[in-house]
Amino acid sequence: MKLSAELTRFSARLGHSFSRPELLVEALTHPSFSAPSRSDNQRLEFLGDRVLGLVMAEALLVADTAAAEGQLAPRFNALVRREACADVATEIGLGEVLKLGRSEMKSGGRRKAALLADAMEAVIAAVYLDAGFETARDMVLRLWGTRIDAVEADARDAKTALQEWAQARGLPPPSYTETSREGPDHAPVFTITARLDNGEEECATAGSKRQAEQAAARALLARLLG
Repeated sequence: MKLSAELTRFSARLGHSFSRPELLVEALTHPSFSAPSRSDNQRLEFLGDRVLGLVMAEALLVADTAAAEGQLAPRFNALVRREACADVATEIGLGEVLKLGRSEMKSGGRRKAALLADAMEAVIAAVYLDAGFETARDMVLRLWGTRIDAVEADARDAKTALQEWAQARGLPPPSYTETSREGPDHAPVFTITARLDNGEEECATAGSKRQAEQAAARALLARLLG
């Protein structure tokens, strides 16, 4: 099977030349365009979601070797959520090459975040099946690159971000309360609760008060921003 000129250009934007072009075609085929003889991208989407998750989990562990699970989770969620996938898909022009049924096309399917996100995950799976994990990882890291840097920068000062969120809504700055301290004096473990005046709160545990405060702020922000 040979890719069309349009799909060849899209493949170049991905930075990957497919040995099995049919995988890319399948990844770009929305269920509204499928037929008994033509597979849609739902199965690839399922796989691509897991590949993306593994790539981002590994990248975050490498980027911050001291972060606890409670600190990593909101960063991970920000990088793999539908909005992030749809943004990347838009940047590489994925919507332009999506194969859609007539009704989806008329309703603006090429611009729908849900469709773009699903297809982006399917494309990741297509690259993974075509060339293996390392190639898929390299592509994802390249396409997500600035977002990974940004989420790490945001994570380093979650307290400031939470305070700005509160001030924008007319709330006083958040408070941070030490709710417990465990362990020996040379290796204490602190649990801190971040609380807003509207009653919203989250707690986190870390080896220093500062780390616990930042982790609690990140956890609260992650919930508030949904």
